[in-house]
Amino acid sequence: MPCERKPMRYGHSEGHTDVCFDDSGKFIVTCGSDGDVRIWEGLDDDDPKSINVGDKAYSVALKKGKLVTAGSNNTVQCHTFPDGDPDGILTRFTTNVTHVTFNSTGTRVAAGSSDFMVKVVEVSDSSQQKTLRGHDAPVLSVSFDPKDDFLASASCDGSVVVWNIEEQTQVISWPVLHKSTDISNAKSLCRLAWQPKNAKLLAVPVDTKVHLYQRDSWDHVSTLSDDLVTQPINVVVWSPCGRFLAAGCVGGLLMVWDVDSKLCVERQKHEKGHTVSGVAWHPSGSQLAYTDSQGCLGMLEGFSSAASSSTKTTKVPANKEANDYDDLFDEDDDRLMDEGLSDTHSPTKNPVAGGDDDDDDDLMPATGRVRNRGAFLDDENSRDTASIKLGQEKYGEDDDDLDGAIAAPAAPLVPLRPVYDGPMPTPPQKAFQPGSTPSHLTHRFMMWNSVGIVRGYNDEQDNAIDVEFHDTAVHHAMHLTNSLGHTMAELSQEAVLLACPSTDQLASKLQCLHFASWDTNKEWMVDMPSGEDVRALCLGQGWAAVATSGLMLRLFSIGGVQKELWSLPGPVVCMAGHGEQLLVVYHRATGFDGEQALGVQLLQLGQRKRQIINGEPLPLSRRSHLSWLGFTAEGTPCYVDSEGVVRLLNRSLGNTWTPVCNTREHCKGKSDHYWVVGAHENPEQLRCIPCKGSRYPPTLPRPAVAILPFNLPVCQITTEKGQMEEQYWRSVLFQNHFSFLSSSGYEIDEDGQSQTQKRQQELLMKMFALSCKLEREFRCVELAEMMTQNVVTLAMRYASRSRRMVLAQRLSELALEKANQLQEEEGPGEQEEEPEYTSARGNSGSFMPPPSLQTVEEECGEEMEDEGETVQEEAAAENGKRLNPFAKGAVSPEKPVLKPISKEGRVNPFKVMGSGKPSPSCGQSGSRVTNVLDSMTPVRRPVPLSSSAGKQNKSPILKPLAPKSKSKTQSTLFNMTASKIAPKAANKKPRENSELPADMPKRAEVPPPAPTADNGENRKPKTGFQLWLEENRKSIKADQPDLEETDVIKEAMSRFRTLSAEDRLAWTERAKGTQAGDTDLKKRKRDGGAENDNMETDDSNAKKKKSLDTSAKLSAFAFNKS
Repeated sequence: MPCERKPMRYGHSEGHTDVCFDDSGKFIVTCGSDGDVRIWEGLDDDDPKSINVGDKAYSVALKKGKLVTAGSNNTVQCHTFPDGDPDGILTRFTTNVTHVTFNSTGTRVAAGSSDFMVKVVEVSDSSQQKTLRGHDAPVLSVSFDPKDDFLASASCDGSVVVWNIEEQTQVISWPVLHKSTDISNAKSLCRLAWQPKNAKLLAVPVDTKVHLYQRDSWDHVSTLSDDLVTQPINVVVWSPCGRFLAAGCVGGLLMVWDVDSKLCVERQKHEKGHTVSGVAWHPSGSQLAYTDSQGCLGMLEGFSSAASSSTKTTKVPANKEANDYDDLFDEDDDRLMDEGLSDTHSPTKNPVAGGDDDDDDDLMPATGRVRNRGAFLDDENSRDTASIKLGQEKYGEDDDDLDGAIAAPAAPLVPLRPVYDGPMPTPPQKAFQPGSTPSHLTHRFMMWNSVGIVRGYNDEQDNAIDVEFHDTAVHHAMHLTNSLGHTMAELSQEAVLLACPSTDQLASKLQCLHFASWDTNKEWMVDMPSGEDVRALCLGQGWAAVATSGLMLRLFSIGGVQKELWSLPGPVVCMAGHGEQLLVVYHRATGFDGEQALGVQLLQLGQRKRQIINGEPLPLSRRSHLSWLGFTAEGTPCYVDSEGVVRLLNRSLGNTWTPVCNTREHCKGKSDHYWVVGAHENPEQLRCIPCKGSRYPPTLPRPAVAILPFNLPVCQITTEKGQMEEQYWRSVLFQNHFSFLSSSGYEIDEDGQSQTQKRQQELLMKMFALSCKLEREFRCVELAEMMTQNVVTLAMRYASRSRRMVLAQRLSELALEKANQLQEEEGPGEQEEEPEYTSARGNSGSFMPPPSLQTVEEECGEEMEDEGETVQEEAAAENGKRLNPFAKGAVSPEKPVLKPISKEGRVNPFKVMGSGKPSPSCGQSGSRVTNVLDSMTPVRRPVPLSSSAGKQNKSPILKPLAPKSKSKTQSTLFNMTASKIAPKAANKKPRENSELPADMPKRAEVPPPAPTADNGENRKPKTGFQLWLEENRKSIKADQPDLEETDVIKEAMSRFRTLSAEDRLAWTERAKGTQAGDTDLKKRKRDGGAENDNMETDDSNAKKKKSLDTSAKLSAFAFNKS
């Protein structure tokens, strides 16, 4: 059965479609998800009549001048045909109507709905209705018995049910389908079909096969299948003669079976592999119309010979054959043939003697010699015709004649045309201009970009081009006569570039209107060589590029000077230009299975020309094509595919392409699209035009531009962690243009860059805090590795206040490593002073090691003492100038950051000091995270070294501390040795002497280390908790003698917390009132009354009473060695 496949016609927008013929076969009627019903006077009708029936139309049926449609407005509407006038509403449902069909006489209409119900309505009187209830899911399809006794329906509940219409009861139900929740999720539409005329068989598409059930007995008598059918069958429909059954598949395959022989006599593949959603036979049986899921209409022609031959073969044999033919498939004796096996595997059966018609009907010779073949089919290239004729001869002749048909075995019957079962090549995408609509439209956009709009008009009244600029300061609007028939355009700040294809008389031309030229002659034109047509063009800064059909790319200056030219590896698809960058996309190979094999080249056309991307494959979504190519306003290449995925070049990751947006996620309907016209990185915006029910916008009225946000497709985007990760990496990706512009010699927005970096560090700190709460300390370190030094300091403070000392230790090591890296990157001028700074902080035990138990006790004691006021103090300190312990090269006389080193020996490394403000205690972390992030700035802080004089005087004290790294490993509170106490005295003097620079040389020369250590220890004022602990230590020991020193401190802290606020305040006041006397008394006892040390103690006490900062309070803890 050879047939011819006609080219597809665009009929509706993307989505489900359906098709049918009128009774005469003159008209084709289609419906689609755009809500329109179109009436075609043949496939070549360029102006079909259109009727709108709602938002979506799911099914259409036509009989005896009545056109009924099933739509999303929950109604079954009726229109007159062919006028299309509304003729009322037949019935209503509570939700979408999924399928509608007429009975054989056109007096009844059956409709199925998503509300699980089936209704049968009289056309002449819609009040006469019968409702069939019993399905447990939306109804997929309905089909009338030609004798009007039964109705078959298929449902998403997996069942096919036969109903008795008059009794409104179920006759039988077959659970043969896949279950689904809705028709949109169903694997198949499962369009059922009764055999016309004799109504003996019901065809049910089940996965990749068609089951045939016999009427009345409801037995499964046969199965039609084919090895090439690999995807579910959507729809089946009988030919008018009732002998052939056509089927449309999800994968785009069209099959036609001869039901008598159970052989497939025709196979056709959809030209693009789209799902076939509707199939209809012409009343004469000579044509087969079909529609797909993309809204296109197709036609198969050439079935006339088969139809006529079937008519002939029914007339030539005797009456006995006609009776046998009527009784075909009465019994199911040959299961192998029912399963659709090829004839090479079918058994050869001998005819049974006698008149057992039921057995004879199922006998099918598999091999044999065909006699008088020309009388049966005219076309020698038809497939499987031998078996068809053989079956006819078998049924039509007496038993004596069968011996001649089976005696001499012939060659196995196979299709005469070889069938390729591998992946099919994809038609290559045609070249196009980004920002343009298809050229066959009479009114179209020839270009829409960030500069302006170029419209083309080609109708009976006018053939012209209008150029409109978004900013009229660039140029005024222009109206050009399109006498040459230009089909391509490009627009920049300097020129308008136009191109037209070649004709038989004229060559392809390139025309440029250089409106930015300072001379009077602003136009030039170039003819392409013979055999070359312009396929794509673009403009850059001072240059124009043209790609031709001869696989050539030609460069021109903006004034018309021919420049470089080179060959392209494949046919061009499109091009884009920005500044000195040229982006070219071309076909690098033939794609298969709907894929496009595209390559991309990115060239820099400045003074030093180079190729940045050399023919790398261009990533696209599955079964998609390129729909837009361009640059962001900042100069980063990006493109969009037909699935709506926007990808951006990631220069920092080896010029890879990162998906940054999916426009389909913002579409309300399946047939809606966004037409991209531009993109910006700062701010992050995708500029596009929403197109309802189409892929392209109309020229009039002027469409409005919408702004879509960018979103990286990270995992678990609904979680807080996923959202912050997406925001961070999106910020990193969109920050790449700063470095590119800077390296290219452009001025960059430094404020914008600093704000972006600040935002990134804020997100890292938030993710760090979230990981701390989730106890993911390893993840915290991973996040800290991406932070700057300033933020690592904040992370250390957060970890310390969260009592995660192991994490704080890791972060301190990471901070030192970052400081060393930054020191190596700095110039040689700053290397002289850095060794002293690093040794003082790295080896003295005052900055790098984790907080000791002493630090924890002091901070926690201060926490309990200053619970109410530290939040405000820290906020004020952080909103002021923040000290950076790693910064170099700046001078700040107001912030002697070495104060905590001199006061505590082992200072809390995570405190941020403000001038005269207390440092926050370790336990108040939850209420401070917001303040930490709000006060962050990306500007480097000044170095905590006070002045040049200070550096000279501090050197003799800081240098001897370098070898004393032992203090890093000492963590016990009450085993303080002289080697640990010595750094405290050395660190104390720089802090005091920073305020008295004249006395610095004298104090720096104090030789005895031990008294200095005692002085440094005793200068620290006690807190109320420490006084309370001294008096209650013995009672705690007596209650629990087995406690270690650390456990004693913890127990004391818990007991101190149980005191009332008045008692704790009293202890605090007592500590403040007695700190001077206690300090002097203890000093005399331990130092033997050394006069020099007492003088220093008095001086330091006077300073403490003035400042009273939190660091001084924390460093006043005295160690009880008893």
